[in-house]
Amino acid sequence: MAHRALVVALLPAIGLRVLAVLGFPPALLFYGDSFAFLREELTPGTTRPSGYSLLLALLRPAHSLTLVTVLQHLLGPALAVGVYALLRRRGLPGWGAALLVTPLLYDEFLILLEHMIMADAVFVVLVTAAVALLVWRVTPATAATGGLLLGLAGITRTVGLPLLLLAAAYLLARRYGWRPLLALAVAGAVPLGAYATWTRVEKGTFALTQADGNFLWSRTMSFADCAVIDPPERLAVLCPDMPVEQRPYPPHWLWESFSPLPKVPGTANRNQLAGEFARRAILAQPGDYLAAVATDLKQLLRWERTAVDEKTPYKLPAAERPISASVRGVAEAYEAGPAATRVVEPFAGWLRAYQRFGYVPFPLLVLALVAAFGLAVRRRRWDALLPALAALALVASPPFLAAYDIRYVVPAIPLVCLALGLTLAGRAPERGGRHAVAEPEAAAR
Repeated sequence: MAHRALVVALLPAIGLRVLAVLGFPPALLFYGDSFAFLREELTPGTTRPSGYSLLLALLRPAHSLTLVTVLQHLLGPALAVGVYALLRRRGLPGWGAALLVTPLLYDEFLILLEHMIMADAVFVVLVTAAVALLVWRVTPATAATGGLLLGLAGITRTVGLPLLLLAAAYLLARRYGWRPLLALAVAGAVPLGAYATWTRVEKGTFALTQADGNFLWSRTMSFADCAVIDPPERLAVLCPDMPVEQRPYPPHWLWESFSPLPKVPGTANRNQLAGEFARRAILAQPGDYLAAVATDLKQLLRWERTAVDEKTPYKLPAAERPISASVRGVAEAYEAGPAATRVVEPFAGWLRAYQRFGYVPFPLLVLALVAAFGLAVRRRRWDALLPALAALALVASPPFLAAYDIRYVVPAIPLVCLALGLTLAGRAPERGGRHAVAEPEAAAR
């Protein structure tokens, strides 16, 4: 069998996902985010875009969170198969391509995200599928499809927005011609423009969210010193009132009662003033800003994902997680019944045990990304630069714009695997001049 290695890799990976469905029904719910996505009233999100909410709305008539998680669990193996097919097309043997997609199949955090009512699993698939499609073959049709997927990724998580520009720069730099470039731009602009127009109608602002300034302001709470910044009176209310060494991690400044952010009236006004304060803080204290970013990025050198005694929402629960009374009705209306995460043994225990070791340590991920860049340049595999740069953007941008979070790094895993595989492939895509769009035919079986 030509694809025996892939089949062997797929079967246990599907088994792990079955354990998640059996062990933690109906789904894992994350803080307030999951309940914001599940609300019946469809409106543009204030702190996050509502693209994922639209998908949940399509599935609402089934009244089944289990259906949502099962569909998300199917996306992971499907994505692995797609990346495998691309790497085989480029000449990798079956065992090599299967080896490179094993992180997509077995990383515990990807399985965790698939089982969460969160936008991340869908975002991972949209971004990786778009990049893989553009690397597979560039034509106006594939460029339009890739652009549409990246546009949908942008309304699912705003960190995906730069990837559309990155893809356009890739087509331009590799001289694929104006038709694919135009197709990419137009197709990507359709969901983004439609969503921003919806926000304009509902909230009076042509934007995807009304919180980019808030997040950047929370980033500056790691170092901001108003004695140095000297903000005008209208911004002074946003000055922190505790010493730097006592300040909590940036995300806490968005939600906790000690934050001065709620003192600013009006959602749009708050976001605007917070963004202005943040820019002043960064310009006044550039060294402190970069030091805060560097501190966050050092987390990528940590071998262990989470310590045994570490409190984190990203650990599979050992007991049922009750839902707060303020949001219980939202989840139960979607499920048409009890929606709290149940823990069913022994399946849950088996998956919790796997979570302690079933992941790609971030230092290895960083090393693989560096190797992908180096090999791409040395072997002139320029197509590998698109997934490599996309992975770098996803990993590096959050500490600059908000803060480091494990969840923000994991979407880079499929892109790093794809980039590394392309640099190791037996053949590069054919090039035939300025308007060439042809890629090599199917890889040797």
